[in-house]
Amino acid sequence: MTDSVKAINYGRLEHGNQADYQVFRSELVSGLREQGFVRLVNHGIDPTFLRRCYQLSEACFAQPESEKRKYAGALRGYTPFGTEHAKDHAAPDLKEFWQIGHEAEAGQSLAQPNIWPEHPVGFREAFQILFEKLFRMGQRLLAVIADDLKLEHDYFDERIEGGTSLLRVLHYPPVPENVDPACIRAAAHEDINLITLLVAAEGAGLELLDKHGNWIPVENGPDEIIVDTGDMMKRLTNGYFPATTHRVVNPSGPNVSRYSMPFFVQPRPEVSLACLPGCRDLKTPEPDITVGEFLNQRLREIGLPGA
Repeated sequence: MTDSVKAINYGRLEHGNQADYQVFRSELVSGLREQGFVRLVNHGIDPTFLRRCYQLSEACFAQPESEKRKYAGALRGYTPFGTEHAKDHAAPDLKEFWQIGHEAEAGQSLAQPNIWPEHPVGFREAFQILFEKLFRMGQRLLAVIADDLKLEHDYFDERIEGGTSLLRVLHYPPVPENVDPACIRAAAHEDINLITLLVAAEGAGLELLDKHGNWIPVENGPDEIIVDTGDMMKRLTNGYFPATTHRVVNPSGPNVSRYSMPFFVQPRPEVSLACLPGCRDLKTPEPDITVGEFLNQRLREIGLPGA
């Protein structure tokens, strides 16, 4: 295994023939199983649009704290700096973020509707579009994973449609002076969800923990999307797909802001995370649990309100 995270061509999936699909599937599965992370190139989302999203993110977080706190919510809206911490790590992470979920359809009432800021202009429209683009990309990737697991190609579709997926718009401000040495931008953790799609961040710092216990910088180009598998996928597949530990370290160079936009693909609350029958022989499966139960358990462990 090399230190660098594998880059794979998403265009093979979107525009290729059956042979291209098989190459993509092999590279995706091997990358996720070996390192837990891959980098998607040629993903088809307009880089100019992504840069616009980052500009809107920067403008949003540049607003006064009093203004941002008007929009503080539970799983939707604004979460203030220093609120979240990693599981089993008491010191808070050095970040603030805005979370966006599925919009309610006609006649539908959501327990936690989205919370949108008045400023900057265009924030809502841009991030609704980005949410939909990343959700559909996640759906395509999960279909490839379903094929590898010998499930129906659309196995995950009905389970994630209208589910608990979240787009997190993240800001890591300059690290404050005299901060607790135990605090870093994001302490070591595994993602909660099935898979994460991370639009290439504005600023370095992301590292993954390899199988030998070494921290490896996740270096990516500005127009790439990083994909990793989370704890829900690990439970479903009994570890066949891992949930890889990663973190965001404090800057070693100029102490400047870092912006990031991870998209967490998650099923509906009632969906079971019981180990898939084809994975039960790998080891003793973890106890059965629903998505809602697991999500609430993990949210409590990291200091956030439940779903």
